[in-house]
Amino acid sequence: MKNTQEKKGFDLQLLGRVLAVASPFKHIFITCIVLAIVLAPISTIRPYIIARMVDDHILNFDMSGLTFLALIYVGVVLANVILRYFFIYISAYLGQMVIKTMRMRVFNHIMGMKLSFLDKTPIGTSTTRTINDIESINNVFTQGVITMLADILTIFAVIGVMFYTSWKLTLISLATLPFLIIASYIFKEKVKASYQIVRTKISSMNAFLQERISGMNIVQIFNAEEQEMDKFEKINSSYKKAWIDSIFYYAVFFPVVELISALTLALMVWIGAGGYFNDTVSLGALIAFPLFINLLFRPIRMVADKFNTLQMGLVAADRVFRLLDNRDMISNNGTYSKEKIDGEIRFENVDFSYDGENRILHDVSFAVKPGESLGLVGSTGSGKTTIINLINRFYEIEGGTISIDGIDLRKYDLDFLRHNISLVLQDVFLFHGTVADNIRLMDPTISMEKILDSSKKLGAHAFIEKLPGGYDYMITERGGNLSVGQRQLISFVRALVFDPDILILDEATSSIDTETEAVIQYAIERLIEKRTSIIIAHRLNTIKHTDNIMVMNKGRVEEFGPHHKLLDIEDGHYRKLYEMQFAEMAT
Repeated sequence: MKNTQEKKGFDLQLLGRVLAVASPFKHIFITCIVLAIVLAPISTIRPYIIARMVDDHILNFDMSGLTFLALIYVGVVLANVILRYFFIYISAYLGQMVIKTMRMRVFNHIMGMKLSFLDKTPIGTSTTRTINDIESINNVFTQGVITMLADILTIFAVIGVMFYTSWKLTLISLATLPFLIIASYIFKEKVKASYQIVRTKISSMNAFLQERISGMNIVQIFNAEEQEMDKFEKINSSYKKAWIDSIFYYAVFFPVVELISALTLALMVWIGAGGYFNDTVSLGALIAFPLFINLLFRPIRMVADKFNTLQMGLVAADRVFRLLDNRDMISNNGTYSKEKIDGEIRFENVDFSYDGENRILHDVSFAVKPGESLGLVGSTGSGKTTIINLINRFYEIEGGTISIDGIDLRKYDLDFLRHNISLVLQDVFLFHGTVADNIRLMDPTISMEKILDSSKKLGAHAFIEKLPGGYDYMITERGGNLSVGQRQLISFVRALVFDPDILILDEATSSIDTETEAVIQYAIERLIEKRTSIIIAHRLNTIKHTDNIMVMNKGRVEEFGPHHKLLDIEDGHYRKLYEMQFAEMAT
C-alpha cells in the first residue's frame, strides 16, 4: 500500500519541511549554526600549534616562546570544551522544542480525525507516530543537519590547515581517502535499508501489544495465552533480527575505518620520515600529522553514521507528515451558534455508508420535537448507533439532511454543537484519575458544588461517598476498579454536569443487573427531564415511557410512534420484540 512505502532517495523537500518546524525557534537554530562554524577552526588548530611549538621553540630551545604557545594551546582547548558544551546543549534543546511542537500538532490532529480513520488505524500505529517517530525527528537536529554541518566544516578546516602545514604529508594522508568514501557509502546504504525495516517492525509490535494488552481478559478467558505468545515471539524475533542486521553493518564499518586510518598513518610516517631525513618535512609537521589524521577521519566516519540518522529521521518525518496531511477530518466550516439549543432533531431522507459502498442507512426520515424523548430499538446492525454518531457529526452523511432547530447540522460550529450534546455509551470509558476529574473531564469551569448537586440528583452520591476518598478516589485505567453499574452512574453524572440540551443514551442498561437497573432507570428519568433525548435500548422497559419509539430494521425506519400504538400493530416488529421479552421475563 502507498502508506507503507518509504521514500527511496534523499528528499530535500521533506528535509526543508522538517526544518520549517523549527522556524519559531530560528534564533536557537542560528546560534547552533554559528557555533558549528566557530568550532570548525578551533577544533583543528591544536595540531598546528603543536607543530609550531616543536619547530619554532623546542628545537631552538626557546622556553619563553614555548610557554606562550602552551598557554595559547590550553586556551584553545578550554574554548573548544566550552563552545562544544553549548553546541551540544543548544542543539539538543532545539530538538526537544521541535518534537514538543510536533507531538502537540499530531495529537491535536488525531483528535480532529473522523472516527472512520480511528476505526481503520490500530491505536499502536498512532502511538508509534506520536512517540517513536517524532523522537526520530529529534535526531534530525541533534545528530543530523547541524552536527553534520559541523563535521563537514571540520573536514575542510582540517584539510586546509594540513595543506598549510605540509602539502606533501597532506597528499600522502589523502591517498587512502577514496577507500574510506567507498566504505562509508556502502555502510550508509546498508544501514538505511535495515533501519527502514526496524521502523516497520516496531510499529507492528506497538500495534500488537496495545491490542493484546487492552483485550487481555479475552485472551485469558479463552485460554489463548500460548497462541498469543507464539505470535508475539515471531514479531519480537523479526524485530530483533532487524536490529542485529543494522548492528552488523556498524560492527564491520568501524573496524574498516580504523584499518584505513592505521594504514594512512603508517604510510604517512614511512614516507614522512624519509622527507624529514631529506629536510623536506619538518619534525613538527611529522608529529602533528597523526593528530590531523585522527581529526580528519573521525568526522568523515561520523558523517556517514549521522547521514543514516538523518535519513531515518526523514523516514519517520515522512510517516508523521503523511498523518498530518491526511485530511480525513470532519470539516468545521460552520459558524452558527446561539445561547441555547431548543433541541428539535430532524432527519430527512438520510443515506449513509461507512466505506462509501455498503449502505447502512437508507432514506431515513424522522423528527424529535424539543423536550421530547425518542426510543431506538432494532436488531444488531440495523443502524441505531449510526444515527447517534451522525447527530454528533462523527461521520458525514452521503445524502439527505440532518438539522437541529431547523438549521443544517453542517452550519453549526462543531465545538458549539458537541458542547450542547451529551452522549452516554454502553461501554463507559473512564480515564486514570479521580472520580471528580472523570466527571468534569478536566474542565476547570465545572465546580465541585455542581458535581455534588448532579450526583445527588441522579442517586450516585451515596455510592461515590462510600468509595475510599469519595470524589478523590483514584480510578484505574478504563475504570477497571469499578463495577459496570458504578461506571455507568459516573458517566450519567458526567453528562448532567455539562448540562446538555440534547442527551443521547446508547444501551445504558444492557450490561447491568436488575437491581442496579432500577437505580440507572431513576437516573435516566432525571437526566431526560426537560431536554431532548434519544435512548437506544435493548431492554424495552427502559424506553416504553418515551414519547415515541422508532424501530430500525436493516437501515430503514420500520415503525414509529408511542409505545401503546406500536403494541396495537398486529404482526408489528415492536410488538414481537415486546412479547418475546415479556415471555423471557415470565419464565
